[in-house]
This record gives sequence, structure tokens and C-alpha cells, in this order.
Amino acid sequence: MTGARYSHRVIRSAIIPVAGLGTRLLPATKSQPKEMLPVARKPIVQYVVEELAANGVHDMLFVTGRNKASIENHFDSDPELFRALDATNKTELLQEVLFEELNANFFYTRQRQQQGLGDAVLCGENFAGEQPFVVALGDSILGLHARSKAVARMADLFEARHASCVVAVEEVPPEETSHYGIVQIADGTDDCMRVLNLVEKPAPEDAPSNLAIAGRYVFSPLVFDLIRRVKPDRKGEIQLTDAIQLMCEEGKRVLAVKLTGEERRYDIGNFPSYFETFVEFALADPLYGEAFRKTLQRLVGG
Repeated sequence: MTGARYSHRVIRSAIIPVAGLGTRLLPATKSQPKEMLPVARKPIVQYVVEELAANGVHDMLFVTGRNKASIENHFDSDPELFRALDATNKTELLQEVLFEELNANFFYTRQRQQQGLGDAVLCGENFAGEQPFVVALGDSILGLHARSKAVARMADLFEARHASCVVAVEEVPPEETSHYGIVQIADGTDDCMRVLNLVEKPAPEDAPSNLAIAGRYVFSPLVFDLIRRVKPDRKGEIQLTDAIQLMCEEGKRVLAVKLTGEERRYDIGNFPSYFETFVEFALADPLYGEAFRKTLQRLVGG
């Protein structure tokens, strides 16, 4: 769509990579995807889907791998379960599993080999076609109970500034930069920052800032050609940040939007972050949170 003005109303598609092995969460992830681990009353990936739907994204492609069939099963219709819940008048539970009400369409493809996030995104090229699209990591929740409008803000900025890429970023402690892709910012405000450079997992002394990419991206289809030009790293993986770096080097417009305080990223990548996220979401649960808080106070006090 050369020369077209994009709007978040037409960015209706998202690629959700969920093919990772989740080795840092073994043995919990030996036979189930880490994206299906529960956080309070929902699996992680359900929060991601609900966030995207609330931001106007309705066509979602899951890039899966081996032992990921439970993700497809989770979002599939289950007439027998629906009939059982309806027959026993458990309407409140019925609402929790009626994904049809999200007005979302789910698609699936497989990343046959673990060759990095860039390769996973490349698996969605035919799905995205010639339209801009969102990439949302399936193990990252934005905001408590996924109440975030970051993707819509990113899509609006993508249109308004005719960008090739917009990334969400958040501040991290300087000593933790080695766990994230870090951006170097030229200028701008929290709602629109120009990205000069990206570094994948730099040591604190080498980090250009403490702004980490936060698991949400909006891309022009241009990114697919750049991913094909990326050379694998020492682990044999194709890094998505390297493709974005090529955009920067070639003068493409790469922008960043900073998450608000209420939109902090919950990155379920290891047990400490998983435990913390589960507890925070459980405490905020409208039905069970208060009782759980009392139990937690008793356990900690004891």
C-alpha cells in the first residue's frame, strides 16, 4: 500500500510468537507451554489475546512449536463444556471461556526449528501480507490484568509519523540491561521517541540507556526482507532486534513509545517473575483477592 496512510483501525492483525521452549521454567513447562501457565485465574496468553482485542486487533496468528497444542485447544470452541456449564446454570464461568465475544479470529502456524524471535516473526509473512501488523510476545502481559492501550497508541504513532517500526519500551534497573534489548534514544517525549540504535542484552557498562523493549511492536511489512538479511548469532538464532537495527542503519523511521506506570510489563521468563506476577494478579482478583491477602498476611506473619 505505497503512499497509504495507516490507522490503527486497519492494523487488525498480530503475530504472537509462542514457540519458545521455556527452559527457565522447567519442570513446569516440560509438557505444557509456558504461555499456558496460569496467572491468577487465566493462562498468560489469554491476557495477551484480551489486550490485543481491546486495542482493535482481531486477527491473531500464533507461531507455535512442538507441545503447544494446548494453546490451540484453549481458544477453540468446546460445545460439550458449554452445554455442561449452561445446563448447571454456571453462567459466570461460561462468560470466562466464550472467546467468540472477543470478536477475534485465531490462526496457527509452526516454527519448525528454534531459530530465534526474528525467524518466528518471519513465519507470519504470508499472514501479514502487505499490511502493517503487531507483534506481541506471548509470555509478556502489559498492565495489571492486561489493561493497556499501548498497542493502540503505537499504531496511532505509526500512522501519524509514517514509521517503519514502533516499539514499546520501559525503564529497567541499569544492572538488569543484560536481560533485554536496549534502545538508544535521540530525542522526543515519552509518547514519541526516535530510536537511533538497539543493542541486544548489553552489559550495564555498554548499555546506551536503561530503556528496554517491552514485548510489543508495530511493523511495516518491510521488516520481513530485513529479517532475511540478518545473520544468525552465535547460538544460531535470528534476532528481531538485529532487523530493527538494520532499519535504523538504513535511515528508516524507528520510533518508541514508553509504557505508563500502570502498563508495566510482566515478563514471565523465570520463576521469580512468575511468582511475583501470580501473587500481584491474585491479590487484585475481584472475587478472591481479599481472602488471599489475609491468607498471605498470615503466612508471612507466621
